[in-house]
Amino acid sequence: MPGGTDQTLRPFLWRAAKLYPDREIVSRTHQGIERYTYSEYDDRTAQLANALEEYGIEEGDRVGTFCWNHHRHFETYFSVPSMGAQLHTINPLLPDEHIQYIVDNADDQLLFVDQSLAPKLAEAAADAPEFEGVEFVVMGDSGSDALDATPYEAFVEGHSTAYEWPELDEKQPAGMCYTSGTTGNPKGVEYTQQMLWSHTVATLTPHGIPMDDDDVVMPVVPMFHVNAWGMPFTATAAGAKHVYPGPSPDPEDIAGLIEDEGVTITAGVPTVWLGLMDYAEDNDLDLSALDTVIVGGSAAPESMIRWFDDRGVELLHAWGMTEMSPIGSVSQLKYTLEDADYETQLEHRTKQGILMPGLEMKVIDDDGKEVAWDGEDFGELWVRGPWVTKEYFERPEANAEDFEEGWLKTGDIVTIDDEGYIKIVDRAKDVIKSGGEWISSVELENAIMAHDGVGEAAVVGVPHEKWQERPVAFVVPAAGADTDTLREEIMDLLAADYPKWWLPDAIEYIDEIPKTATGKFSKKDIREEYSDQSLVEGTVPEEAAPDDD
Repeated sequence: MPGGTDQTLRPFLWRAAKLYPDREIVSRTHQGIERYTYSEYDDRTAQLANALEEYGIEEGDRVGTFCWNHHRHFETYFSVPSMGAQLHTINPLLPDEHIQYIVDNADDQLLFVDQSLAPKLAEAAADAPEFEGVEFVVMGDSGSDALDATPYEAFVEGHSTAYEWPELDEKQPAGMCYTSGTTGNPKGVEYTQQMLWSHTVATLTPHGIPMDDDDVVMPVVPMFHVNAWGMPFTATAAGAKHVYPGPSPDPEDIAGLIEDEGVTITAGVPTVWLGLMDYAEDNDLDLSALDTVIVGGSAAPESMIRWFDDRGVELLHAWGMTEMSPIGSVSQLKYTLEDADYETQLEHRTKQGILMPGLEMKVIDDDGKEVAWDGEDFGELWVRGPWVTKEYFERPEANAEDFEEGWLKTGDIVTIDDEGYIKIVDRAKDVIKSGGEWISSVELENAIMAHDGVGEAAVVGVPHEKWQERPVAFVVPAAGADTDTLREEIMDLLAADYPKWWLPDAIEYIDEIPKTATGKFSKKDIREEYSDQSLVEGTVPEEAAPDDD
């Protein structure tokens, strides 16, 4: 039984195992569907803790994972931090040099790796001094041809299902995750027991992502990415049923789990749900059990919200960062909007939402002044609160740049309306400055993706001799779209709502928008590949210039 009064993770599992011993944890694996109960899960976490202790893991040591979403990965979520060690999830989609840097910087002692990801990890570890002394456990019943590793089941086999869980200080580091490192090396963010506890409790409030004991929760967002947005912890705290989609789930896998397991709450980046929407075009899709879809990572197009609304499913827009454990705001409707018409509600639901209880925010302009909450003035969003980190791990130069007097400078350029709804205008590095005025690439992207003929779209600033930068749209046409007329239709759509100088100077068709390791559009890659100034030279008529009245 947990003891003490500090805010730690262990009581969440203790409660679930005591009150909901028969509630299921379901996992899609390479071998098929596996399922067991909270009671059995509790025993397994104790066995893993005993195995880790025998191996030599001590309080403060870091245990890394290189895994998809499944039950064994979930076992590390409570076992490792509850014994006083630190769970360090690693994104397997990162390039080898970033993986090497992360393992070295975090000083991982032991790495758990999925069978299907072992070749990738072996490639990163080969002859790399950063991996010296690191040992491996393969998640499954057998070893790996790619790595000298112990099978997970052999690692935990024979260990007691009883463990004397220590009373931990709430300031004890419990988790660690690295930013995706779009520029320079990734930055490490440590999560204390108290940070994860407070994030879990705040998330369960009505203005977060509330869950109940009758919910069936499926995080499609990877468990290697900021703890799957904390959902394994919140679902456990609620006593809900867990469903894990396993390695590289495709739309058919996701649809099948929703239908077969009765999933009520799920979460993922927009590309996941665009794939499900495409799948539904050619297949019967039963979403009758599904109540809520959480979208984060990048903005949800209005058309996506309408699509789920038409099927009786609420799409909740959420925003956050690795530095925030990660959820900062959710687009729940305030009571002042409950009787508003659908279009007004939709206008607010497409925004990043209202701040979670427990956090504070302000918006700072280029002159260092706080801007008004009027939905028009914009600046950089600063946040602080109990689950917001105050520094990066061993990165003093980044700390000096990204933090000020306890505030995290998010790098997001936003407006806040008079109801308090945050709208991300752009990332500071992605906002387009043309003729001294700012153009929101995000807003243009959302407007373009509202066209039925568009699958995906990204807008970047391309250098321009006169105007400094001009927007260029990169569009992936939807299947069956008429590409002969699509450009003109997109321009007409944009011209109806935006000034001439906002309109893209060119619309380029491409096969796929490059993605980051966390599934976001990689504008850095687009800029590097399509930085040709000839795309925009001489294309801006004087009447469309930013200084035009």
